[in-house]
Amino acid sequence: MATSVCKSIKEKYPESKLIVVSGYPEVYLNNPYVDRSFAFGAAAYFYEDFLEKEDFIVLGHDPYLETGHLKQREHLTTTWSKMFSLPAADKKPEIFLTDRERQFFTNKFASEKPILLLQTNGGAQQQELKYSWARDIPVNVVLPVIEEFKNDYHIVHIKREDQIGYPDTTPVSDNFRALCVLIELSSKRLLMDSFAQHAAAALNKPSVVCWIANKPDVFGYDLHTNILPNKFTRKPELKHSYLQKFDISGNLIEFPYNNEKEIFNIDEIISSLK
Repeated sequence: MATSVCKSIKEKYPESKLIVVSGYPEVYLNNPYVDRSFAFGAAAYFYEDFLEKEDFIVLGHDPYLETGHLKQREHLTTTWSKMFSLPAADKKPEIFLTDRERQFFTNKFASEKPILLLQTNGGAQQQELKYSWARDIPVNVVLPVIEEFKNDYHIVHIKREDQIGYPDTTPVSDNFRALCVLIELSSKRLLMDSFAQHAAAALNKPSVVCWIANKPDVFGYDLHTNILPNKFTRKPELKHSYLQKFDISGNLIEFPYNNEKEIFNIDEIISSLK
């Protein structure tokens, strides 16, 4: 999402260099609107190079703490643009892959069958809860999807080694740009609210995206078929909620259903994939 905001920043400050510091510097490689991209904790001589001798503007505030975002009434890029009085950002993110990257990773991920790509689980490494009800696609959805498509598709599952795996799938853990090429190669995609659905939007690859705690109106794209959860079947316990209703890591006491089977309509998901 930040890539579209970068474009708006350069529209407002066309004569300035745009220096990005983030958790994922590889996202900005080859981006024509970004002059340099640094990782948090790996910005050696940053002050001397960019602050001590130059006129500078720091755009370092957190859009997640803005009223517009907390009310969940507008897309995050809209909140972000308003925060810095920028031209309205396009909701569509951008990824700039090279021909060499495409050629190399296309050979690596080549498949005789068309690829059905899954991203079912997200979150940080070594998290206590391997499954977050607020974010991840439930097992009772994933298994029927695999069963439905396994004969006609090569089912590739984007996952880390510490995340849930599934039978009849090929697990893939690779660098961000390699996974972008994989997304571009895939014929169908079932994704959750995480990086793959953003990358798919950037690459113009319509996908089926499942949402639970977050909303596609805030974090998603009209390009995708956005699957919303069923109505809650029980009142969640929100004693730990502060600025957001649900903890995206899946706090157990906040679960607003009797069981995972109540979250999604599986037939709707399979029909959308078809």
